[in-house]
Amino acid sequence: MSGRKANERKYRQWTETEIKGRLYQRKVMGQQGWFALYFKEVDGEEGVLKFWQEIYDENGQLVEIHHKYPKDLSHQKINGNDK
Repeated sequence: MSGRKANERKYRQWTETEIKGRLYQRKVMGQQGWFALYFKEVDGEEGVLKFWQEIYDENGQLVEIHHKYPKDLSHQKINGNDK
C-alpha cells in the first residue's frame, strides 16, 4: 500500500497544503472524556515533515501539545491548565 493510501486510511481527514502536501488529522477519544488530535504534515511525496499530538480535556480545552517529529520536544503544558 502506498504512503498516501495508508495515510488516507489511518487519517480520515486531511487538507491540502501550499507545498502540494497534506496535513492529516485524526481524533482519538480517551476513556475519561479527554481526547487527542494527531496531526501529520507531509510533502508532495508523502514524506513526513512534522508530527504532533494535541491533548484536550473533557471541556474541549487544549491542555498539552507533544511535538514528536522532526524533534521530540516532549510534552508542553499549555498555560492556565494545571491538570
